[in-house]
Amino acid sequence: MGAVRTVAVFGAYGHTGRFVVAELLDRGFVPVLSGRDAGKLAEFAASRPELSGLEVRPATVDDPASLDRALAGATAVINCAGPFASTAAPVIEAALRARIPYVDVAAEIEANADTFALFAEPARAAGTVVVPAMAFFGGLGDLLVTAAMGDWTSADEVHVAYGLSSWHPTAGTRTAGAVSRQRRDGRHVRFTRGRLEYGDAAPSTTQKWAFPEPLGVTPVIGDFTMADVVTVPSHLAVPEVRTYMAVAAAADLASSDTPAPAAVDERGRSAQTFLVDVVVRSGDEERRAVARGQDIYAVSAPLAVEAVARVLSGRTRTAGVTGTASAGAAGAVGVASAGAAFDAADFLRSLSAHLSVELP
Repeated sequence: MGAVRTVAVFGAYGHTGRFVVAELLDRGFVPVLSGRDAGKLAEFAASRPELSGLEVRPATVDDPASLDRALAGATAVINCAGPFASTAAPVIEAALRARIPYVDVAAEIEANADTFALFAEPARAAGTVVVPAMAFFGGLGDLLVTAAMGDWTSADEVHVAYGLSSWHPTAGTRTAGAVSRQRRDGRHVRFTRGRLEYGDAAPSTTQKWAFPEPLGVTPVIGDFTMADVVTVPSHLAVPEVRTYMAVAAAADLASSDTPAPAAVDERGRSAQTFLVDVVVRSGDEERRAVARGQDIYAVSAPLAVEAVARVLSGRTRTAGVTGTASAGAAGAVGVASAGAAFDAADFLRSLSAHLSVELP
């Protein structure tokens, strides 16, 4: 990548944004700190010695000129500021004007669907790539599914089960959830028969999922729909995508009394652990992929930063990228999920410092 290593982080002072800034610094990038609250940006920039000297560029989504200033001279932008129903489109548009790659950590189903629907052609025309949901929800599941598929070009069903030990949601998670529920008028959503279907809010159905050890058989909420129902079908021929959540974690999320995550180590991670179990079925054959780690918010940072590193170095795939045109050494252009944009197995193995994975 040479000397070009500047990456703008929109929402830098937020919970996930702080992890992203730290990961960029660890990887030798120079973050540009941006976001909507100038006071919080200044406070964050002054909070740690390693942040001194970094550029601070406040910007708001209703002021395109401020976003252009925030992205000036950057080689890529990572959007960590939710709700993405409000921030994704304006920041993507700014990235396309600057002709730089865009990556976000959106878990909002509707916001991610909008990104695929609205920006495939504009991103192709700008000659750059847009990678939404490059985080724990949406990105990690898509990478695991793609790696499990291997040489299969289609499958009958995809199941993604989330074995979270707990879930202490951030304020941003709660806000994003409220926005999504409002956008779908409280209806339940799932991906079935090859499309997103909305219906009356389904009652929480508890079933058992046989996770690998150490979890083993664990109660889960069936059809606890997450962003994987957008990312996986965006490039894989699978008519049924189901996601499940450990009952204990779902109860934490549902309770207004559950506190925000608290740091327990020097990296700022919480004590939360996770096991993501993916099962892909084609006919009578099943394939499985598993990931284990700590803190769903913290692990989103290496996922997003690795994506940026690979895009900037041209280590992308073109197959399955929405709106793709041949881009030669520069890699894919258009809108792409993690599994479409990257070699899934290689990407996952590159994160061994943050994740342990078991792949077919």
